[in-house]
Amino acid sequence: MIELQNVSKKFGKKKVLSNLNCQLEKGVYGLLGPNGTGKTTLMRCITNLYQDWSGDIRIEGKSIRKRNSQTIGYLPQNFGMFHELSVEETLQYMCNLKRISKKYRKDEIERCLQLVYLESEKRTQIKKLSGGMLRRVGIAQSLLGNPDILLFDEPTAGLDPEERVHFKEILLQLGKRETVLISTHIIEDVEATCSSIIIMKNGTIQTIGTCEEIKEAAGKSKLKPTLEDGYLAIIRS
Repeated sequence: MIELQNVSKKFGKKKVLSNLNCQLEKGVYGLLGPNGTGKTTLMRCITNLYQDWSGDIRIEGKSIRKRNSQTIGYLPQNFGMFHELSVEETLQYMCNLKRISKKYRKDEIERCLQLVYLESEKRTQIKKLSGGMLRRVGIAQSLLGNPDILLFDEPTAGLDPEERVHFKEILLQLGKRETVLISTHIIEDVEATCSSIIIMKNGTIQTIGTCEEIKEAAGKSKLKPTLEDGYLAIIRS
């Protein structure tokens, strides 16, 4: 579970996040909003990549300022690694950063490669991978160590239709036991995987609800009652 308590973040004089408050239980949450509204900034605060934010973020009741960050899996929007390393070496490096015991690393790497269908590419250098394959490596590294919290920033960007379907299947399984937050502009992915939706605008949380609740809100507007229109109606208000 993630709890945000009056979370704010500034870059210079510009306030990017403003007093965010919410509680996220187990399940898959879609994080929606216009570009520049603070979605990526929020994810970086949760991972503690940014540390100069105010308020508190708690995971399972413990402040992340005092919690080991290895319990969080994170796929950034622009994932890249050392080009000369192989896929397997990249995941070994990530295991080291996450302090995963050497005893379990081989099995853990194999497990994550199987999840993203990259077993046959484990000795391929990163620089030789297609964009979609590189994205799958990014997904695999985020799953190493079975983290309690998973944050995906535009996870299906660059994936072909078959890869996207498989990733949706992974998300549905993960949401049964972890808290998963995905930032995406692909409404179809949200409808297929997310139990709840968080809509942000200008650094604030506008609303949190299920797909059905957002559709109902859209139905009361002048726009067509689809999830995408509901999202647009709320962020325009």
